[in-house]
Amino acid sequence: MRVSTKGRYGLRVALELALRYGGSPVPVREIAENQGISEKYMEHLISILKNAGLVKSVRGAKGGYVLSLPPSRITLLDIIKPLEGELSPVECVDNPGICDRSSTCVARDIWRRVKERVEGILRSITLQDLVDEHNRRVSAGFMYYI
Repeated sequence: MRVSTKGRYGLRVALELALRYGGSPVPVREIAENQGISEKYMEHLISILKNAGLVKSVRGAKGGYVLSLPPSRITLLDIIKPLEGELSPVECVDNPGICDRSSTCVARDIWRRVKERVEGILRSITLQDLVDEHNRRVSAGFMYYI
């Protein structure tokens, strides 16, 4: 299983919005510039996150995007799943009808457990956890240079 560029960049977008949670809306151009992602691709990612109910837009001269929920209520699974789709390492885990051996296949049971563990890990980490870790690393970095 490999997380695509869409998943990696989408998580970066969500983290940036989480770091700015409670502040003013962030324009797409600003997020794109900060993340080194094209505006067009950024709009695509934001659209997916918006359709998933994680991001909302604010119109107007000082408009942009904000998280729809507090960072503590958004898990990495909430972000990755709409961007990546199902996280199964093999297709038969989610669609047993594609294989005649699904009901007796012991390997399928292993792949199902892999999927469950990956989803469990992603479900256990919130955007707030990432914000806290980011802030810890930034403050540790500043202390080093003092």
